[in-house]
Amino acid sequence: MTDQAPRPEGDIPGKPTAASRTTLSHIMTGSDTNLLGTVHGGVIMKLVDDAAGAVAGRHSGGPAVTASMDEMVFLEPVRVGDLVHVRAQVNWTGRSSMEVGVRVMAERWNESTPAQQVGSAYLVFAAVDGDGRPRPVPPVIPETERDKRRYQEAQIRRTHRLARRPAIKELREKRIADGIDVD
Repeated sequence: MTDQAPRPEGDIPGKPTAASRTTLSHIMTGSDTNLLGTVHGGVIMKLVDDAAGAVAGRHSGGPAVTASMDEMVFLEPVRVGDLVHVRAQVNWTGRSSMEVGVRVMAERWNESTPAQQVGSAYLVFAAVDGDGRPRPVPPVIPETERDKRRYQEAQIRRTHRLARRPAIKELREKRIADGIDVD
């Protein structure tokens, strides 16, 4: 794909999006609930991180750690008895990092109604070696028009993440220089 950054000779061959795509499914029980009686957002976030981590490890061929979670959105409450499906895929890759897109779907465990989307998130994972240092990852090869769109959108999110860092650092330095506590 022409959007992929050029890589030096001898780098790892690319992998298609479908090679690491996965779905994790879990029935929500009473132990998953919050004080309102619906499933705790943290339970859903853990499932999201678990599915995304599996995808990142599969794609990179080894350990990968969560570097950030962007845009975790809860669209509908999840209830006890819901069968939750967490679908994840690699949307974009850099040298040692990957953006994983996750869609959370829920359906009643005892009904034959279609699952509805209840959440989504984007996570960035860094592939690491045995010493915890970054290691290279294969480029992702988008296969469908949807995969290509997700790849392009991931590049925009990455640009925004990178642009935020210096702006925040500059603001903090200014506040310190002005004698304003930044903690």
